[in-house]
Amino acid sequence: MAGHGRARGSGAVGLAVLLLVLLVGCGGRPATDGVRAEVQRVLDRRAAAVLAHDATAYAATGDPTGYTRLRAVPLAAWSYRVTAVRPGGDGAEADAELSYRVEGHDRGPVTVARTLRLTRDAAGRWNVAGEEPARESGQQLWDQGTVTVVRGARSLVLGVGRSGEQLRTFAGLADRAVPAVSQAWGTDWARRVVVLVPKSLDGMAALLGSPASSYRGIAAVTTGETGGGADAPADRVIVNPDAFGVLGPVGRQVVLTHETTHVATRADTNAATPLWLSEGYADWVGYRGTGRTPEEAAPELQKAVRGGDLPDGLPSDGDFGFAGDAARLARAYEGGWTACRMIAERWGEEDLHAFYRAVGEHGKRPGAVEGAMESVLGTTLEDFTAEWQRYLHDELG
Repeated sequence: MAGHGRARGSGAVGLAVLLLVLLVGCGGRPATDGVRAEVQRVLDRRAAAVLAHDATAYAATGDPTGYTRLRAVPLAAWSYRVTAVRPGGDGAEADAELSYRVEGHDRGPVTVARTLRLTRDAAGRWNVAGEEPARESGQQLWDQGTVTVVRGARSLVLGVGRSGEQLRTFAGLADRAVPAVSQAWGTDWARRVVVLVPKSLDGMAALLGSPASSYRGIAAVTTGETGGGADAPADRVIVNPDAFGVLGPVGRQVVLTHETTHVATRADTNAATPLWLSEGYADWVGYRGTGRTPEEAAPELQKAVRGGDLPDGLPSDGDFGFAGDAARLARAYEGGWTACRMIAERWGEEDLHAFYRAVGEHGKRPGAVEGAMESVLGTTLEDFTAEWQRYLHDELG
């Protein structure tokens, strides 16, 4: 019996060894982990070369195109974290998280998903053959070409396909926007802005990972983390050159001031902040001091009011959909602006700011807008809406 037991034990050990050999031989985890570690080391060297501005070291890791395109970008950090590797023949495809910080602007890292193609040379070394955004991820500006950088007094402008002189125009607009926003909102924000200027509408849409049709006619948008804390990366103002180019001087300044307002108010904006308030407030700051009348700033809403189509209520978030009816979108923005303008006129500018912040503070509880209206404006949503409708009739009717 003892001998028989030893035979069974030996068979069990042999089976386990056989299973391990089969797993490794079939490309199981140990083999993949080895490739992944090699790829990680290549990307670590590539990242170090970017930060050291060492074109030779970067080229030694593979395709040198990326360095040429982004070398002008002032970077405080740049690193990759490999998350998956798919070997195949003499090559491999790797998924990685790219994290970077723009010097002087990003307090926390921007993290984006990337896909890299790699080849193995005759000596068995891995080299990067190409890098692109991961599926369903937006491009980075350097994916579109060589980045030109212009530093303003309060801004950093990054552009593709444009001269430094052209980009300085955007820096001037942003530099004027920052103090205008601080005068209205206050100085408790970064007081600087990053502006991205792609070649075209298609380039803008690619940065946002969306169809171009979603942003046709939209001069600029701002991306960022709502309620961003101390370690959040800086917002990016992304310009649509096609729409921006048809604006006059005042319109261009209004747009950059509007987007800069989103940067300033980001920490006090959350999911409970309705778009009529966030967009309306940004428009209010943008138009502040321009002397534009309601007739000039709200033509679509005026047309509706004079045609007997007074809005039933404040604009809903759905009214702000970029891919929808252009006239409806214009009325939504104009409706938000007139509501904020009414608050500033009838309650005062300080109460407008306080109301915005109060909505953000109530954000984690139901009824954020109603609660802020009651605590700051001393009114109800129903009464406020009725007063806004009368205001539209008086100003635009």
